[in-house]
Amino acid sequence: MWVGIFCEVTEFALMFAVYFVARAHHPEIFRNGPAQLSLLAGTGYTLMLLTSGWCVARALHAMRASRQRACLQWMMGAFVFGLGYPVIKLFEVRWNLAHGLNGDAGVFIVTYYYLSFNHLIHVFWGLLGMIWVMLRTGTGSYSAEEHSGLESFAVYWHTTDIIWLMIFPLFYVLR
Repeated sequence: MWVGIFCEVTEFALMFAVYFVARAHHPEIFRNGPAQLSLLAGTGYTLMLLTSGWCVARALHAMRASRQRACLQWMMGAFVFGLGYPVIKLFEVRWNLAHGLNGDAGVFIVTYYYLSFNHLIHVFWGLLGMIWVMLRTGTGSYSAEEHSGLESFAVYWHTTDIIWLMIFPLFYVLR
């Protein structure tokens, strides 16, 4: 898992480098860029991912206390909140396209799509991993003594959260 997380962090570090190079070459476009995006959508993503991450942390705490049923319930909550991310993304992309924010809308929007769609792929992987962890939890494969799969998933999911917490201000807030 740590090798995978290292690769993910490296991948996003390179994408953030592209962002900063593009911003350095087009400062005015990037200064005006956030006004084009929906701050409501960006805030929604943030709330969904952070709440989902909190549920995963609660699930891990429950498993450590030998409360498998509570762990599964927290994981189901994490899954529901995690699904909020792609649902909001669907509405946001429809809104963006209706407002002419497509691949021809300039370097800010292209960079935004590049980073945010890559992040969406990692969220989908996380949601698939979450299903696997829920299945394993439901079948009693984890215990208070051995739940390394749940811990590994939690680290991945929190890494995805942290990456979003870097994307959010760069595209929705900073001017």
